[in-house]
Amino acid sequence: MKAFWDKVQLEHTPQFFLQRGVVRRNFEVPARAEALLAACHHMGLELTLPAPVSLDALTTVHDPAYLAFLRDAPTAWSKLADHGPELVPNLHPTPEMLAQGAKPSATVVGQLGWFTADTSSPFTKTLWPAAMAAAAGAIAAADEAAAGRHAYALSRPPGHHAYAARAGGHCFLNNAAIAAQRLRDLGASRVAVLDIDSHHGNGTQGIFWERGDVFVASLHGDPNGYYPWYIGHASERGADAGEGCNLNIPFAQGTGDADWLDGLSHALTEIERFGAEALVISLGFDASEHEPLHFLSVTEAGFAAAGAAIGKTRLPCAVIQEGGYNTSVIGTLLERFLAGL
Repeated sequence: MKAFWDKVQLEHTPQFFLQRGVVRRNFEVPARAEALLAACHHMGLELTLPAPVSLDALTTVHDPAYLAFLRDAPTAWSKLADHGPELVPNLHPTPEMLAQGAKPSATVVGQLGWFTADTSSPFTKTLWPAAMAAAAGAIAAADEAAAGRHAYALSRPPGHHAYAARAGGHCFLNNAAIAAQRLRDLGASRVAVLDIDSHHGNGTQGIFWERGDVFVASLHGDPNGYYPWYIGHASERGADAGEGCNLNIPFAQGTGDADWLDGLSHALTEIERFGAEALVISLGFDASEHEPLHFLSVTEAGFAAAGAAIGKTRLPCAVIQEGGYNTSVIGTLLERFLAGL
């Protein structure tokens, strides 16, 4: 199995993170990638530098104005008087503003609020090259899956909270959505995205909400008590052509292997019923029982069983890395999952 990685992704070092009114160190640190990279070496995976990604490949999923903002905002921010070291928004357009005709601001401060969903995705001057490299890995993994082979993209920063024109939850480019679209462009008539990160893949859901050619299934903590708080409920099934092509399986806090794997089995049954020809896996390890932002309680054996269950579908898989922040365990979890797959 090939694993795609670019060392430029280590240069993304966000610092700011606001949790319960306290500013803490950001969890999305380079050490995450280093732990996963060590696991790839230990498994003997074929580490490959992905080909550079073009903006055209990203606009199949993301709004061009948003992409331009991601690229150019740090330069504009640096010209502000008394600017901080990272770009963090202090106002987002509310539903009332949007209902009354709100428009993007002409200033970087206003644009930052427009193009972000929360404060957990601070922009840095090294963000754009890292995000582009992460997306390039996802595209390369999709190319492998299109050829009938499994592949792993060590994508950092992660992507599944990013909408077509909005960053959030440490995510800027939606790597899984980019991979799914790539598979469609390469000839797969139906593609499924299976998100097993402990947080709902709200950005992926949003991107494919009205499409009938991509099925999105997400296993995650109940949003009544967990990020992203407002969306990820079982009643959300898609709209228009996408009606019935979205499946959310939220779990109560503390859910362990048995119920989580039952949910996975249900998702795989629905993916088979949909007729998917290829599978994109949003692989998050923050469902682990050892996760610092603990909500679910999936064990090492649970991740191994999940990989095995997915492998039994015989679908070619583009495995895209999402969350997982306990750097002492995520390497082992990656090994167990991929061995099962």
